[in-house]
Amino acid sequence: MMASAQILSARPGADLQFFNRGISGNRVVDLSARIKSDLINLAPDVVSILIGVNDTWHGQRHQNGVSVPKYERVYRELLAEVREALPRVRFVLGEPFVLKCGELVTDDWIVEIDQRRSVVAGLASEFDATFIPFQSIFDECVTLASPSHWAADGVHPSAAGHQRMADAWVKYMNAFDIPRGPSPEGESHNSEKI
Repeated sequence: MMASAQILSARPGADLQFFNRGISGNRVVDLSARIKSDLINLAPDVVSILIGVNDTWHGQRHQNGVSVPKYERVYRELLAEVREALPRVRFVLGEPFVLKCGELVTDDWIVEIDQRRSVVAGLASEFDATFIPFQSIFDECVTLASPSHWAADGVHPSAAGHQRMADAWVKYMNAFDIPRGPSPEGESHNSEKI
């Protein structure tokens, strides 16, 4: 919401639409099950995905996670299905991240999240997607304040952490040719769904 608010504020006449279909606790298999209703049927111009931490969390805490090889396979199939249905869609893939703080994030988490980060970077390259390096962004943030300032439990960003993520997302989205609103001659641009 913070990132979409920034873009909508900067482009008041652009007729942009944002659909937030993220569901707390979802794993890649859960997202894949919703692909038709929450992605394809909306026919967006841009699809932004950040998924992977819950695939580890559910494995570490509830023995219901998604292995890294299955995560990669399902994620790739999801992207391919969306691309087949919407050939002109642009993907923005957020890098899964964790911070070493709180009681949740252990060394095992970090090893597994590193593997998922590598998967997402590879998929971003394979699908010509914009890749947002959230782990690197937070690694830089922890040089400014403690990890718990950015995400108290190491997983869920604080307000400050969310702001850094929103700022990064807007920075990468600004590289797209997103309409800014009516031209000086009064002609309106096509609407964009994100």
